Amino acid sequence: IGVDEMLKLENYKRVHTGELYFPNDQKLWKEQQEALVLLEKYNQTSVTKPEQQMVLLKEMFSEIGENCFIQPPFYANFGGKNVHFGTGIYANFNLTLVDDTDIFVGNHVMFGPNVTIDTATHPVSPDLRKRGAQYNKKVYIEENVWLGAGVIVLPGVRIGKNSVIGAGSLVTKDIPDNVVAFGTPCRVKRKINDSDFKTYDHGKKIDLDDFI
Repeated sequence: IGVDEMLKLENYKRVHTGELYFPNDQKLWKEQQEALVLLEKYNQTSVTKPEQQMVLLKEMFSEIGENCFIQPPFYANFGGKNVHFGTGIYANFNLTLVDDTDIFVGNHVMFGPNVTIDTATHPVSPDLRKRGAQYNKKVYIEENVWLGAGVIVLPGVRIGKNSVIGAGSLVTKDIPDNVVAFGTPCRVKRKINDSDFKTYDHGKKIDLDDFI
């Protein structure tokens, strides 16, 4: 193997390590194009054909469990190739996954409309950016999280289980388990407490016993 080939291989390996690399790698480009063909097909599949949608998602994603639904249109930089979904996940329209590296999503997560999860970023150096340099940081969203409409999650963030992220939030740092957080930047406002299991919408009593 020649020097040029060695450099290309090393560049390809850096995609998932957090190190700088150049995304105009031909091997990466080919993988991305193949993935985006499937994504295009998914967005053109009628919601009246959920079985067909699920077949496509299983082909597109690195992992995806049962009872998941993504409302088209859906966008992903690598078509879901680096996405790991648990079971029972619901995503409203315009979910955007910048999945240049891994995005891990636990069971029963809910995405409001227009949510963006981003793993890709760039150095501040103008010279490196002009050359297209990039690095990626994995994102972890743990089970039973709810992300409200328009939430943006930045590279490297972990959101703890059961937490709620309010609409329009910009999540720049890790969020712990069992909290309500919102804002730009997103900050913890309070813990989920006993009253949340008894009331909703500013004190209305939860009265679903007859339906459960």
